[in-house]
Amino acid sequence: MARKILESFPLGSQWPTFDPFLFCAHHRDHYPAATTDLGPAASLDSHNIGQDFEHPDGWNMYHGTTVPGFPQHPHRGFETVSYVREGIMDHADSLGATARFGTGDVQWLTTGRGVQHSEMFPLLDQQGPNPLELFQIWLNLPAVDKMVEPYFTMLWDKTIPRYRATGNPEGQVEVVVIAGQLGKVTPPQPPPNSWATREQSDLAIWHIKLGPDATWTMPPTRSGTTRTLYAFGDHGVGLEGELLPARHGARVEGTDRTTLDAGPNGVELMVLQGRSISEPIARYGPFVMNTEAEIHQAFEDYRRTEFGGWPWSSPAPNHGPDRGRFATHANDISEEIPTTP
Repeated sequence: MARKILESFPLGSQWPTFDPFLFCAHHRDHYPAATTDLGPAASLDSHNIGQDFEHPDGWNMYHGTTVPGFPQHPHRGFETVSYVREGIMDHADSLGATARFGTGDVQWLTTGRGVQHSEMFPLLDQQGPNPLELFQIWLNLPAVDKMVEPYFTMLWDKTIPRYRATGNPEGQVEVVVIAGQLGKVTPPQPPPNSWATREQSDLAIWHIKLGPDATWTMPPTRSGTTRTLYAFGDHGVGLEGELLPARHGARVEGTDRTTLDAGPNGVELMVLQGRSISEPIARYGPFVMNTEAEIHQAFEDYRRTEFGGWPWSSPAPNHGPDRGRFATHANDISEEIPTTP
């Protein structure tokens, strides 16, 4: 029998990925109760404020000083797909757009020709802990779309479909279908200039949850598609007699149907899948282009224009202690998500 696992690797907070993906960051923070300023009600003495990534108390401030997160910073030439599974993210950008989302929501941001944004993680519960778990995926743009106008799309939790299978012999199976058709389950439409909109991209972003002793056979990919599985939790998964250990990722052979075996504890997996854009990549910090000259031009353009400037009074704005989930887009279209009773 041919091997399913082509290569494997341990997972840290930033996961290795393959073209068309640039990387995936997995943030898992066990924040304590909140202050009235929406920061952690705990000593920050062990944290390297402004560059805090070592989880000294089980959580990070990242680049935040009061509220954890990532204050004002620029991007050009790619997309961020932010899947907030638990907790809250507050977005603000140089186009004047804002959003608060979490608990299963996804923001898909096309940075295009250039945008500044902030991504803060306000802590809203002053009485108890404020756990946060999110995945941020960087997805490359083809050269023809690297200089499109920036914009973001909200995929609210209730609009993201689930594939489900129950009963023997499968056990309990749920797949959150963020991108990529899965059987009869059609995901929300990605942004129009995304590589994911190309039929030939065979792109998928799936969050798989298998219950104890569940098995599930994944559909095959097209020839030339790269499929990567990430067992990001405390349990590994069997693949046709091979084992992908807990907190490991693997590039797998996907052109044949592949059966996943969760074992007695169940397992959670992220799947990133797609056909390569197959263009040169030049990247430096927040910019991803095709040539070094384009990287230099990105820095020059940012120094000259600040990608439209920053319309907010703080580099790390948040949306207060009482606001629910919402989005206000640069075209003044607003979305309000009712609070579930």
